Amino acid sequence: MLGPRQRFGLLLLGLPVVIVFVAVVYMLAMGALEDQSRSFWQALGWSAETLSTTGYGSDTSWNHPVMVIFVVIAQFLGVFIVFLIVPIYLIPVLEERFESKLPKGAPNARDHILVYQYGAPVATLLDEMRRADLATVVIEDDEGVARRILERGYRVILGNLDSGALESSNLAEARALVANGTDDENAAVILAARQAGFQGDILALVEEPYHRKPMMLAGATAVFTPRHILGAALAARASERISPRVEGVQVLGRLVVSEVRIGPQSELIGKTLREADLSGRAGITVIGQWVEGTLKVPPTADMKLVAGGILIVAGSGEAIHRLGEVCAGTTTLRRSGPFVLAGYGEVGQKVAQLLRDAGERVEVIDREPAEGVDRVGDILDHHVLAMAELSQAQAVILAVDSDAATLFATVILKDFAPSVPVIARVNQAQNVDRIHRAGADFALSISQVSGQILAGRLLGRQTISLGPRVQVLKVSSSGLEGRHPAELGIRERTGVSVVAVERGEELLLEFGPDFKFLEEDEVYVCGNLEATQSFVETFPQKARTAESSATGSAA
Repeated sequence: MLGPRQRFGLLLLGLPVVIVFVAVVYMLAMGALEDQSRSFWQALGWSAETLSTTGYGSDTSWNHPVMVIFVVIAQFLGVFIVFLIVPIYLIPVLEERFESKLPKGAPNARDHILVYQYGAPVATLLDEMRRADLATVVIEDDEGVARRILERGYRVILGNLDSGALESSNLAEARALVANGTDDENAAVILAARQAGFQGDILALVEEPYHRKPMMLAGATAVFTPRHILGAALAARASERISPRVEGVQVLGRLVVSEVRIGPQSELIGKTLREADLSGRAGITVIGQWVEGTLKVPPTADMKLVAGGILIVAGSGEAIHRLGEVCAGTTTLRRSGPFVLAGYGEVGQKVAQLLRDAGERVEVIDREPAEGVDRVGDILDHHVLAMAELSQAQAVILAVDSDAATLFATVILKDFAPSVPVIARVNQAQNVDRIHRAGADFALSISQVSGQILAGRLLGRQTISLGPRVQVLKVSSSGLEGRHPAELGIRERTGVSVVAVERGEELLLEFGPDFKFLEEDEVYVCGNLEATQSFVETFPQKARTAESSATGSAA
């Protein structure tokens, strides 16, 4: 295929030929049809004036019909050349001349992370590496994509394995190689890197799980399947049986923890926790608030309650029920019934498998009939939604391939069944906020998942967190007896909140000025993992349910 410069060269050669050809025909036609002789140079001038659309000199009228038709054709040919052919051949050359040239190598790169082929799974990784002050070099064979990467401030090499981009990337000095092409491309890259003597880590992202073993045999250090991990994260966020938001609360005495949605007409919207006074009005304690997929913990008195937010509240069963009565527009999220899953691709199949293995009911909707699909149709179709069990559903999980379809489906679902939570799979990380604004309660992109996994491996992290985590511990009052929570400075010293105190048959959720911890009290404290660990270290005591950790994370 000819490049811009070669095509422009052909244009420069072809234009004189066309001008001379039209001049010769004009010269002969004027003599034969109009009985007027024209020299070659006169005809050449007319041809150049006509084909360049600049006008005419002495020749401005013709009488013979054939001559008139010839002149009209020449005129349109000139317009075609000037306004279509020349720009098509000239503009790419000018762009190539004035745009910055994309590098074909990175000979000076040192201790860098080499990424083969850019895409959604590695977009977040590049940002993570920049925050960690680690150099990255991306090998990309699409010129447009490569230029966008360069404009974002990342080093890029234009090329692929066949063009020698791997050899020109200073592979020997790289810290690690991340293979993000197709599965067959990744295998070839891994083999080429090992044959070149590269001894560092090679991390591969695969589309098909059964390709993991061949990748390892080819020389990969670790192989990941981001779509399966994304499916697991969505399933865990959906079902408490897989990843409870407050795990183990069923054994925490009289304390009940629940999730309550703040509806669009709720009187709580815009109020702070102090102004809402949920403790005084309903006898419950707020542990945190989900807002656009983020769990905000620990709550503060000035934390605003937002429409569509989901409060995690703790209290007695009667108090949880009373909250919906005294605060209009709040509804407790359903914890029974089916999950409606839209999309049965690789991610959707993983979600369905995990939910069904956990004993959950799943109704699968997909455009194509297949084993495991319960209803064939489009989630964007109101007739399909009307037949689905949305009124009884715990949540709708969107696992469709297109972010545009996910966005539109979210809007439709929030209009069709506003009280049903929507959990969405997203491809591009930049679309997560848009889908949240459309009404999704939780949205997670494959870029976030794979970026966290790869960054964790490259930075030596032992755990991967895809969201905030919160623990609820039931402990004894050892070390707290005779004093008030504020006097002890528990929140200030450790970061945890005292959620409740179980005293005999009574569950205390308010701690007035006269309150003092008693020796027989059972105390519930809540905070993230670091805060609860700090509490245990500051007030040494035996945690009654040390395993009762709760995760509000995406994983």
